[in-house]
Amino acid sequence: MDGAQIGIIGGSGLYSLDLLEDVQSRSLKTPFGSPSGEYLLGRYEGRQIAFLARHGDGHCLLPSEINYPANIYGFRMLGVDTLLSVSAVGSLKEEMVPGHLVLPDQFLDRTRRRRSTFFGEGIAVHVAFADPVCARLRKRLLGAAREEGAVTHDGGAYLCIEGPQFSTRAESFLYRKWGASVIGMTNIPEAKLAREAEICYATLALVTDYDTWHEEEESVTAGSVIEVLNRNVAMARRVLFRTISTLPPSAKTADCPCRHALENTILTHPSRISAATRERLSLLLDRYLEKP
Repeated sequence: MDGAQIGIIGGSGLYSLDLLEDVQSRSLKTPFGSPSGEYLLGRYEGRQIAFLARHGDGHCLLPSEINYPANIYGFRMLGVDTLLSVSAVGSLKEEMVPGHLVLPDQFLDRTRRRRSTFFGEGIAVHVAFADPVCARLRKRLLGAAREEGAVTHDGGAYLCIEGPQFSTRAESFLYRKWGASVIGMTNIPEAKLAREAEICYATLALVTDYDTWHEEEESVTAGSVIEVLNRNVAMARRVLFRTISTLPPSAKTADCPCRHALENTILTHPSRISAATRERLSLLLDRYLEKP
């Protein structure tokens, strides 16, 4: 297998995928360093799939230690144009109960220490991010989740914190006042980088707890998260594979605005972009920059 069309990023509790055929592992080096681990490449119903455990083999990486640019760039190197992200989240709304699924359509960024762009260092690029989730892909996830019988919430804002500590009670109450729906630690800058890489991106969020705001529920702990995750992961796998079965078998049979996200976004004059930068970002820039 040379590459893949569809990528899946597994979060806490989802470290592998069954049902894939002809599975191979692929180690990549990117211009941004090493990804979290090896990509697992396989096939499902004629679709080529690439899977990556975001926290690495054995869950050894904290959210702030993940090399997000390398992870996303690696997917692009493999040919991925559609990326499904699976993430454990805390609920900030009463109706989003542990065990439910949420398909966020917005993000709030409270991270501080993460590289969130492929650009800079001699090239200025500003992509649109008003609608940070691919609407078409999210709709497919929603349909698959409901067909599987999962209690699924359509839309909401995912608030991403730096971690690795969970929220204080004061923070949790504040985030609820902001109108956030769920809280997690990993989808930013993942979603921003996917947009810059012109990859369709959507999140399947697995609610595991009520963070620290709920007066009648215990505050979130790692143990309670894992307990609920173990019940949810089987459902997440079924939703993923049902979603995959609805996607076009060929990477080139469907189009989406996400796949033209860099068009008219490069502010730096081509003559001022160094040869080294062009080479480092050739996978992203070649279609927009004439050869010098």
